[in-house]
Amino acid sequence: MEVNFPSEEGMPKMPNFRYGPWIGPVLLLAFAFMAVGTVFYNVDKDESGVVQRFGKYVRTTNPGLHLKLPFGIETVKRIKVLHVFKEEFGFRTVSSGVRTVYTGREGVQEQRGWSSRRVGVQQQRSGYAASPFLEEKMMLTGDLNVGIVEWIVQYTIKDPVAYAFRVRDPRETIRNMSEAVMRLVVGDHSINEVLTSGREEIQFAAETKLQEVLDSYGAGVAIRNVILQDVNPPDPVKPSFNEVNEARQEKEKVINQAWEEYNRVIPRAKGVAEQQIRSAEGFALERVNRANGDAERFLLTWEAYKKAPEVTKRRLYLETLEKVLPTMQDKLILDDSQKGILPLLKLNPEKGGQES
Repeated sequence: MEVNFPSEEGMPKMPNFRYGPWIGPVLLLAFAFMAVGTVFYNVDKDESGVVQRFGKYVRTTNPGLHLKLPFGIETVKRIKVLHVFKEEFGFRTVSSGVRTVYTGREGVQEQRGWSSRRVGVQQQRSGYAASPFLEEKMMLTGDLNVGIVEWIVQYTIKDPVAYAFRVRDPRETIRNMSEAVMRLVVGDHSINEVLTSGREEIQFAAETKLQEVLDSYGAGVAIRNVILQDVNPPDPVKPSFNEVNEARQEKEKVINQAWEEYNRVIPRAKGVAEQQIRSAEGFALERVNRANGDAERFLLTWEAYKKAPEVTKRRLYLETLEKVLPTMQDKLILDDSQKGILPLLKLNPEKGGQES
């Protein structure tokens, strides 16, 4: 079979494009614009720029406008070093404001957050509906009781290079280590300490241990606060715990009332006792001084009597009369020659004279 190809005259003619002298400057200008767009970068005031060249760290830049090699030769990771990051455990904040809305509390079944692997915990446990984060916040205490512990970890990035390269997933690492440390610390305390008196100690111990673990990993993170939020017993035993707490509060109330009564009665009794002691001491001192004075006066009288007995007797007699006579109502002065005093006495003063 013979195939006939069309001649050159019969074939369609293609347009003849000719590049003028303007194409070079245009390409150069476009290249310059692309280079400028990838050369300059800006770092915000709360960030540090970590520069990589072909994926290898080369330098860290401060806030401001900087230059780098274009076309992806150098790339920049902006790390917020002044921002305080917060991780919530046992609950999540849905919206904050005048009335903050949480999820994972009080039976709320809505799951909003990065950790969706906790959703499988929403099931019936021990006869009551579980919250989305029950597995995360249910912990065993040192006295083999179960507590529902919700807490917050606040941290900042102190070393942006270590934060960017030393740990594959810093946030997941912080969450896992926070949960492990909190379970360790809660396991060293009783349920009463977790619920009441040991909260500050638990917070401080968890903060210290978590910082030690992250430093050993070289995570470049500084833990600022570990704050216990709500700490409660599980729902099935909550009524019993409430009764125990009410009994404990009643006990404290009675003890405080007893101390109040003690502080009211005992100081007053001590004051009365002290007053009586001082009064007795004063009375004793007075009696002793009076006795010493009487003895001294007796000795002086005795010395005077030995020198002049008659004069001393008369003086003592007169001094005694001087003391006795003012206390008497009726006074009779008799002569030595008087034989009877009956006519001088008024035997019946109410009749104005003596009886016949």
